[in-house]
Amino acid sequence: MGVTMDNTREIALHVEGLKKYFPIRRGIFQSHVGDVKAVDGVSFDVYKGETLGLVGESGCGKTTTGRTIIRLYEPTDGKVIFKGKDLAKLSSNEMRHMRKSMQMIFQDPYASLNPRMSVFGIVGEPLEVFQLANRQERRERVAELLELVGLNPDFMTRYPHEFSGGQRQRIGLARALALNPDLVVCDEPISALDVSIQAQVVNLLEDLQDKLGLTYVFIAHDLSMVRHISDRVAVMYLGKIVELTDRSTLYANPLHPYTQALLSAVPVPDPVIEEKRQRILLEGDLPSPANPPKGCNFNTRCPKAIDICHEVEPEMVEVQPNHFCACHLVKPVG
Repeated sequence: MGVTMDNTREIALHVEGLKKYFPIRRGIFQSHVGDVKAVDGVSFDVYKGETLGLVGESGCGKTTTGRTIIRLYEPTDGKVIFKGKDLAKLSSNEMRHMRKSMQMIFQDPYASLNPRMSVFGIVGEPLEVFQLANRQERRERVAELLELVGLNPDFMTRYPHEFSGGQRQRIGLARALALNPDLVVCDEPISALDVSIQAQVVNLLEDLQDKLGLTYVFIAHDLSMVRHISDRVAVMYLGKIVELTDRSTLYANPLHPYTQALLSAVPVPDPVIEEKRQRILLEGDLPSPANPPKGCNFNTRCPKAIDICHEVEPEMVEVQPNHFCACHLVKPVG
């Protein structure tokens, strides 16, 4: 079942049991010998107008989750309910029409823009593909979008190599907004940018959310930035969500041992507190998603693991009001 926290709010996106396996093939006949379980049974809801942060270390499946939600990757199993339809079951033609309502901002602003296309061509391409405007109308809409993301409309004749990383990410954002989407998946949109530019892009995302009523799935590994922009946070480890709650609760009272270890690595600006804090150092490497451990995925690195952790996979349960956790050691209150 999906992890629902508030029955009074409108759900924009419902993800239930989402799986994405990449087949492993070997030999001259390319026999199927196994699967890389990049996303392995992920469930969550995203409410209209909110930002859900998706965090975890590299290789945990965050980006694959984001790409599978909007079907840049075909899901292996599970449901993705958006606007009353299961995206996993739509035909390619039906999915094409749904794409107007869901867009993605990519991680690398240097690789996600076609170097042979002008800014006008890049930002106006969605309008051309869906035949929503003639050339003059596209030009007016592109100028409007560039102003919206803080760029000079006169830049539309320029090419990507003439812009900085932050400006390129703004161009990518303008392209994502061209069709007035309801849902935007932000795949680490600031990780390739200078620290001085990161705050500008995040503030821009927040301003646009307020103006346009956007719903974000914000994928990142920078926990301090996720705390700033997200309403709720889902923590991923090896293809599964291990903890999900609102940001203030997660940072004040992390329950899962993996979440505790992640947050212990975030520096605190107060030197007195920082000196007294105890770091939780995880031993060993992240297990291969092609051969995850039996029981809890985290048992090979968890400092608190007990016998049941090596045998039985923990279920995601509501251990406190609106606080979900998948750990045998964390018991529901009351």
